[in-house]
Amino acid sequence: MTSDTTDRSDTFDIGGELTVNRLGFGAMRITGEDIIGRPDDEDEAKAVLQRAVELGVDFVDTADSYGPGVSERLIGEALGDPDDVVVASKAGLLRNREGDWLPHGDPDFLKNQVLCSLDRLGTDTIDLYQYHRPDPDTDFEASVHAFAEMKDAGQIAHVGLSNVTVEQLETATEIVDVATVQNRYNVGHRDDEDVLRACERSGVGFIPWGPMYTVDEEGVAEALGEVAGRRDATPRQVALAWLLEHSDVTLPIPGTSSVEHLESNVAAAELSLTDEDVRALNDVDPQA
Repeated sequence: MTSDTTDRSDTFDIGGELTVNRLGFGAMRITGEDIIGRPDDEDEAKAVLQRAVELGVDFVDTADSYGPGVSERLIGEALGDPDDVVVASKAGLLRNREGDWLPHGDPDFLKNQVLCSLDRLGTDTIDLYQYHRPDPDTDFEASVHAFAEMKDAGQIAHVGLSNVTVEQLETATEIVDVATVQNRYNVGHRDDEDVLRACERSGVGFIPWGPMYTVDEEGVAEALGEVAGRRDATPRQVALAWLLEHSDVTLPIPGTSSVEHLESNVAAAELSLTDEDVRALNDVDPQA
C-alpha cells in the first residue's frame, strides 16, 4: 500500500513578497515559428493568455527576445497591467532571421531593453526582470549591476537570473537581491541540481525551463507512462507534477499556443503523486 507524499506548498513568494501559484505559464510559444515574428492567429494567442488567468495562473513568464518583442506585446494587449498577475520578462539575448539566440550583456543594451519591455507590457514597473544568459564577451558583474540599477530606478521590482551556475548566483547576490533563477531542468535533465539546491538554501525561486523537453526520450517516457497509467493522467501532467513535488521552490512554466494543451497542463497542479510514484521518477537516470 502506498501513501501520499508530504503535502507540498502550492504557492511561492517571489522575492519574499509576490505570492504566486507555483504552476505558471511560459509565453514563448505564442509567437511565430522558431519564436520569430507574429503567431498565425494573434486572437488565439491572446485567448490562451486570458484563459490561463481564468484558470488561476498568476505567474506569466516571457522575454524581450521572444518574437522578438511579440510575446511581451501580446501579454500587454491581452492582460494589461493586472495587479493579481505577476509578469516576468528577460533581457540579454539578441535574435536574427536564422533564429539564433545570441548572448548580449552590454549594460547599455540591457538598460535600453528594459525601456522596450516596459512599453510593450504597458507597465511602469516589471514585477521580475531576468538576465537571460551570461555573455562570455561581457563582464558578468557589470551586467548584473545594470539590473541592480534598473531596480534602483524603479523600472523593475525584482531581479532574476537565467542559465547560471552556483558560482554566478553567489556572485550576483553580492550585488543585488536575486529573487529567482531560471535554468533548464526536468525529469530527464538534472544537470543543474546543484543550482536548485543552492536556491533552496537561499529561498530563491527556481524556474525550470523546458519542463517537458525529455518526456519522449527512452527511459524517461517509460517511467512517466507507468506513473501516468496509475494516476489516470498524461505523461506530461506527471512530468509537471514531479517538478512540483521535487522541491518547494520550483516554479514550472509550461508553455503552449493551444487552449486545450493549456488546460491539460494546468490540471497537473491538482495531480497527487504517491511516494512510489516519486521514487520511480527520482530513479530515472538522466544520463542514460
